[in-house]
Amino acid sequence: MKFYGDGIPGINPEELTGRLIVMEGADGSGRSTQMDILRDSLENKGHATVNVGLRRSTLVSEELKEAKQGNVLGEITRSLFYATDFADQLENRIIPALKAGFIVLADRYIYTLMARDIVRGADRAWVRSLYGIALIPDLVVYVKVSPAQLVERNLGKNATLDYWESGMDLGLSRDSFDSFIRYQRLIQKEFASMQNDYGFKTVNGNLTARAVAREISNMVTDTLGL
Repeated sequence: MKFYGDGIPGINPEELTGRLIVMEGADGSGRSTQMDILRDSLENKGHATVNVGLRRSTLVSEELKEAKQGNVLGEITRSLFYATDFADQLENRIIPALKAGFIVLADRYIYTLMARDIVRGADRAWVRSLYGIALIPDLVVYVKVSPAQLVERNLGKNATLDYWESGMDLGLSRDSFDSFIRYQRLIQKEFASMQNDYGFKTVNGNLTARAVAREISNMVTDTLGL
């Protein structure tokens, strides 16, 4: 394995014998469902897995949750909060699991964090350097769903749209539905610009869960030989 940048001091990526698979996609894209399907499939074939995701660090996850609820985080503060959460999980969960030969399944990784920051005006070079500590995954699957479909799916689960996933802090629109559509289009545009640099495999998330799972399974087989 390799790091995107300088990595973490004292860690030799050649000692990491496991595999890292990343699933990206907006809330409502079916990303987490596909993660569960993939995990069950891999474990049924005898592969040991470990799940990680955003805001799961024992170091700052609760503090980050509380700060987000107050809608008072500054742009740089929020970026560094998420970067700290990621770095803690990388050092204490992802790397140890890869050393032990596990397949690490990441429910979102640095790409969502980078896209969010850049859409909010952060310097692209600064954001990329911030995540130079990240390991390069063996496979990145981006489950892309149309913004209109995302609205329907999110409202099917909750009575209101999430403040941050709607980009309400950006002042795109006073209407949460309109803001959600505009924000998700900006995020998807950023993912499209990152695709060549980071080698995403894009899946049409508008298809049925079974069809998406079959396509992801084929990607895993083709890319990792699992």
